[in-house]
Amino acid sequence: MSLNRNEKAAVVTDVAAQAAKSQTLALAEYRGLTVESLNKLRVDARAKGVYLHVLKNTLARRAVAGTPFEVAREAMAGPLIYGFSEDAVAAAKVIADFAKTNDKLVIKGGVYAGKALDVEGVKALASIPSREVLISQVAGLLKSPIQRMAGVLAALAEKRGGGAEAPAA
Repeated sequence: MSLNRNEKAAVVTDVAAQAAKSQTLALAEYRGLTVESLNKLRVDARAKGVYLHVLKNTLARRAVAGTPFEVAREAMAGPLIYGFSEDAVAAAKVIADFAKTNDKLVIKGGVYAGKALDVEGVKALASIPSREVLISQVAGLLKSPIQRMAGVLAALAEKRGGGAEAPAA
C-alpha cells in the first residue's frame, strides 16, 4: 500500500520530530525477518524507549536533512529499519542485541553525535553500559573510599583504647 502525498509529509514530519530529540540512530536491514520477529523487536524497542520504524529511504533522507543524522545518507539503501533514541546507547543496544540472536537482522550503520558509525561502531556503542548502570558504578566508586576510611578509623580507635575513650585534645 503506497502513501499519498499528505501521508508521506506526515511521516517525514513525525520522523524529523523524533530525530530532533534523539542522540542516536541505528540502521539495520530486516530482509527475511518474520512478522513475529519484527513485532518482538518492536516490543523490546518500545520498552527501552527506542523509536523503531520501517521507512522508505527517500522519506528517511528527507526527515534527517539538516540534522546531525544526515551523515548516514550513504547507508540508507535497501530495506531498512530505523531506530532513534534519546538515550545515547539504547537504539544501538536494541538492534545489536536482537542481531545477536537473529542472523536475518543485519546492522548497516548508525550515527552518534553527528558522526557516522560503521557496523563495528554500532556494536561498540551497544556494548557501553546504560546510563543507570553507569550511575550506579560511579556511586559505588564514590562510596568505596569512604567505607575504607571508616573501617581504618574504627580499627585505629579499637587498637588505641580497646574501646576506651580517647583523651580530650
